[in-house]
Amino acid sequence: MAETHSLTHFLIITGLSGSGKSGVTKCFEDLGYFCVDNLPAKLVPTFLQLCTKPGAEIPHVAMTMDIRERDFIHDFPAIFNDMKAQGYDFSILFLEASDEALTRRFSETRRPHPLAFDRPVLQGISEERDRLRPIREMADIIIDTSSLNIHELREHINKIYTPATEAKPLIISLISFGYKYGIPFNSDILFDVRFLPNPFFVQELKSKTGLDPAVQEYVLGNEEWKQFREKLADLLFFLLPRFVREGKSYLTLSIGCTGGKHRSVAIADYLEKLLKESGHMVRCKHRDLNKE
Repeated sequence: MAETHSLTHFLIITGLSGSGKSGVTKCFEDLGYFCVDNLPAKLVPTFLQLCTKPGAEIPHVAMTMDIRERDFIHDFPAIFNDMKAQGYDFSILFLEASDEALTRRFSETRRPHPLAFDRPVLQGISEERDRLRPIREMADIIIDTSSLNIHELREHINKIYTPATEAKPLIISLISFGYKYGIPFNSDILFDVRFLPNPFFVQELKSKTGLDPAVQEYVLGNEEWKQFREKLADLLFFLLPRFVREGKSYLTLSIGCTGGKHRSVAIADYLEKLLKESGHMVRCKHRDLNKE
């Protein structure tokens, strides 16, 4: 039976070029991981032995490995399976993004794709996606970073990898959004407030937003909202201490209306004030406020 190297957890960070691996590596550094970037696959067995040497064990290690290392795709699967068979505690985090998002990021940074120095970026992205498919199939967790900024990605990493045993305050992220633009992918709890009267159809309110006092008065003065407000507050104040007890560090609460400009904004703003007055750490983002 294989020996179990239980004192050290090894995380492989991999995925498509431009998907956010560098930013994610910094997140893991902040979480206390010992991080190594662009480690050749052939050196993994030796590196693992050093990390698990008696008396010098490193509890959490993250290794960023990708297409930059020429033999990664060829060598890694066999090495990974062999190390797992020897009892090493391994997991794989795979990052990806849409062709559109990756093309935009390479355009913004003006860097060539590692597989397309003299070709269109999209060709390099397509080729890399095909080459990495076997690695992707081995992954324990896959994150699509297409619509995430670095702060949202950091929050998502913390949600997944912060040990539940660490006593940390619950950070609540409130997101107002419009259903016409899609549901926020990282929502833990979602409320649809499209049952409330829509200020969009009131001529003097149409061009305003849910942050305007007139719109807030229209939305929050509605009798159905007042009834819903009491039920919503009861539910949240019932759930929040139980999430803390579970060890949850981050909670994303999304409020949706049709366009994400009036009702959801006013209600998210109201909830932000309510939760802050109750002593909770709250961040509020109006995702679709300025969209047409």
